[in-house]
Amino acid sequence: MKENYQKQLDAITSKLTEHPRLLLQSCCGPCSTYVFSYLINYFDITLLYYNPNIQPRAEYDLRLENQRKVLAAMPEVHILECPYDGEAYTAAVHGLEAEPEGGARCTVCFRLRLEETARLAVEGQYDYFCTTLTVSPHKDAQRINAIGEALGRQYGVKWLPSDFKKREGYKQSIALSQELGLYRQDYCGCLYSKNT
Repeated sequence: MKENYQKQLDAITSKLTEHPRLLLQSCCGPCSTYVFSYLINYFDITLLYYNPNIQPRAEYDLRLENQRKVLAAMPEVHILECPYDGEAYTAAVHGLEAEPEGGARCTVCFRLRLEETARLAVEGQYDYFCTTLTVSPHKDAQRINAIGEALGRQYGVKWLPSDFKKREGYKQSIALSQELGLYRQDYCGCLYSKNT
């Protein structure tokens, strides 16, 4: 049976009496718009821009520029930018290049980004870690949350469950992206996804 991660998130936020520190991995500006507008009511957010999967480098830079546009409209959100590390992604998915979009290669990609988020959350003494990835209808929230929960246990930091596409989160992210004049990419990030 599928977990309802939106209900789990509601249960957590309903009990908060202060704003815990959250390290939020963001895949891009458009996906972060709705997620920020939702979570800012409950958390002190630092955005982690760690996306070694985005190819080519010019695309990575363009998405980072648009992520900064979103942050300019939300000065209460801080950013932690990681250097571009495309080699880490290439090494992680070696042997999975022919996998279909949404398959095992994507699982490895999710884990790569979420593991770095968990590691940095511990290092920075954050209360929770999470990702914007679940706002997309193209991303498997069950799989992403299972990876996040496992990494939370492994690293000793709380995973914030989510399915941000619920309650029309994806639709709202599109509207907010249009308001901010954001570039909306037409592929997930890696060149394998661009060619499908």
